[in-house]
Amino acid sequence: MFFDDLIRRFGLDGSGRLLDLGCGTGQLTLPLAGHVAEAVGVDPEPDMLAEAARQALAGEVGNVTWVRGGSADLPGGLGRFRLVTMGRSFHWMEREQVLEALGGMVEDEGGVVIANDGCLARQITAWQHAIEEVQHRFLGPLPATAAGTPAKPHTVVLADSPFPHVARVVHEFERSWTAKRIIGYLYSTSLPLRRLLGDRRPAFEREIADALLAADPTGRFVEPVRLEVLMARKNAR
Repeated sequence: MFFDDLIRRFGLDGSGRLLDLGCGTGQLTLPLAGHVAEAVGVDPEPDMLAEAARQALAGEVGNVTWVRGGSADLPGGLGRFRLVTMGRSFHWMEREQVLEALGGMVEDEGGVVIANDGCLARQITAWQHAIEEVQHRFLGPLPATAAGTPAKPHTVVLADSPFPHVARVVHEFERSWTAKRIIGYLYSTSLPLRRLLGDRRPAFEREIADALLAADPTGRFVEPVRLEVLMARKNAR
């Protein structure tokens, strides 16, 4: 639903280039790569890029280049793009500066997409409460910067950027997880979990798995998802 809508709105017909900024493990990059000529995934964490490359290989996706870097490195000689995607990574960026830099990198008929589905560990279901409790035991309260929200909504920042023509769409659906996939996801967020845990990683993973199964012995964990998508263009259609 989300990807089909994006492909239709931006006319992704197998031509053009895609930039996924703050790509993580390629959650946006890989599903869209087959609809562009070339995709570029950028992330500051080498572990994320290694996992993204592994998934690309497993899925036989061969038109993606993975680049270690961050939003502060733009334009970074990356070239021009039809579409730039950002997930929750946009929250952590110097948003005005990033959009200004992207203004010179995106084609006149192109745009940027910000897709925010919140955090898997937010406390809605019993098993999400269990994740939060384990994380709190290992890490304590999250820093204010990790838990906070930007002072200015993304829509306001976009309105004053090179991409002022904004459409907002909300998709609601359910997503199923296994304990293994949940642990992988926790390592893929902006929180540097691997670094914070250090040699406590095996114990953390065991306790997450045990807590999840205690919350739901079926081993199938269903997440209610509310995905907010902001699609911003340089020019009105």
